[in-house]
Amino acid sequence: MGEELSADATAEMQAFVDRHGYLSWLGVTVEDVAPGRLVMSVPYDEKLVNPDPEGTPVVHGGIAATLVDTASGFVLRTTFDDPAEAALTTTDLNVSYLRPATGDLRATAEVVRAGGSMGVTEVTVESDDPEGDGGEKGRTDIAVGRASYRLFRGEAGGEEDP
Repeated sequence: MGEELSADATAEMQAFVDRHGYLSWLGVTVEDVAPGRLVMSVPYDEKLVNPDPEGTPVVHGGIAATLVDTASGFVLRTTFDDPAEAALTTTDLNVSYLRPATGDLRATAEVVRAGGSMGVTEVTVESDDPEGDGGEKGRTDIAVGRASYRLFRGEAGGEEDP
């Protein structure tokens, strides 16, 4: 993994989101990109909640799963020489839900390993905590996930997997 990313890495990844129908519809924002680490968010919107006219509006779990998958793919791009031209695809996705999401969502993804052909990530998804008993800045973990990706580095790319 390179030690530096283009100063425009965040803007380039946000431009990808903005061109992508589903991700732009969700309102995904790429907040921070560094080698092996990425933060992205989705703002709370009533269109994303489960129907429950009598209960507290809860964001559909698929939104957290989308963040785990998307943040994983984006953070693995940071392991390529040219993140904007990286080719990769999800091979496995696991999401464990910890508690309901009732506000904005923010995912922090980290690369566990990125070899020549496979990459693994871990992601934590947080949400606003209206009760105030969560972690940093009134946020609490609502889901954790792990993803595996097939990386297509080409002939000259990366180390070979054992």
